[in-house]
Amino acid sequence: MIKAKPRTKDMPRSIIIDTDPSPDDAAAFLMALGSPDELEVLALTTVGGNVSLKNTTINTLKALELVGRTEIPVYMGADRPIKRDLITAEEVHGNTGFEGYDLPEPKAKAKSGFAPDKIIELVMENEPNSITICAIAPLTNIALAMQKEPKLAKRLQEIVLMGGARSEGGNVTPAAEYNIYVDPEAAEIVFNSGTPITMIPLDCTHKALSTDARLEKLRAVGTPHMEAFYHLLKFNRIFDQEKMNLDGGPLHDPTTIAYLLKPEIFKSKKVNVTISTDYELTRGMSVVDWWGKMNLPINTNMLYDLDSEAYYDLVIERLALASKT
Repeated sequence: MIKAKPRTKDMPRSIIIDTDPSPDDAAAFLMALGSPDELEVLALTTVGGNVSLKNTTINTLKALELVGRTEIPVYMGADRPIKRDLITAEEVHGNTGFEGYDLPEPKAKAKSGFAPDKIIELVMENEPNSITICAIAPLTNIALAMQKEPKLAKRLQEIVLMGGARSEGGNVTPAAEYNIYVDPEAAEIVFNSGTPITMIPLDCTHKALSTDARLEKLRAVGTPHMEAFYHLLKFNRIFDQEKMNLDGGPLHDPTTIAYLLKPEIFKSKKVNVTISTDYELTRGMSVVDWWGKMNLPINTNMLYDLDSEAYYDLVIERLALASKT
């Protein structure tokens, strides 16, 4: 079993990162590895999402090898949503999900064991409220773990997830953001679980644009892995930049790690979020009761704004510190 270190007030927060890597996912978990005083990464769990499970796992291992961090265990999870076929996003991220820079095939392999089972093992065999899940992919693995172990939700410290949208609208349909759209049934399970949830929707991440100036600042660090991420993130922004006529593309997933490191750079509101699963037009819609009209229980701390300059400074600082090579 992977044991979290005994908790004291000054110890880093123990996290599991559930991911389907395109480059912004990788930037997120490498930021966490570059923040050992604040965050202890117990495991990375992969899921079918942006690309197939095989490719999301390969991309995770590639990113870890790039920075010499192959000691971090990687576990493969669900290759498809709970009730639906997987809808991938190669039109956004390229055929492998990691286009823009030619990284070698990884030598490391994923560990044995099914990711939802490993999530259960880590959470149930460590102290209650000692582990946070950072969810930057469809929520299938987490929902499967909750279904298998009903006590799991009450033992988590928090789930911090990138997903959903309120007034910004969706990026897959007019109503739905990709991570929620792909597996709305899983999202419904997670949002109804009773676990404290911090949700970072498109309303927030669309204010975090990878402009030319910010990418050049990243590149100026001058290390091999930062050069690789300059190219990876430059490719990663193309689809949204052109589709939405933006000055850069949103850097979505690292917001989860940035929130854990510096919550003061975000603005938030406590709300109820309900996930639509019934109708195709609203499939995956995160219905945010902003004004409390329905008198439903508060289940989400929703982040709706951020200091984008402070955010990018933090991304560059911690991504630069991720490498042991």
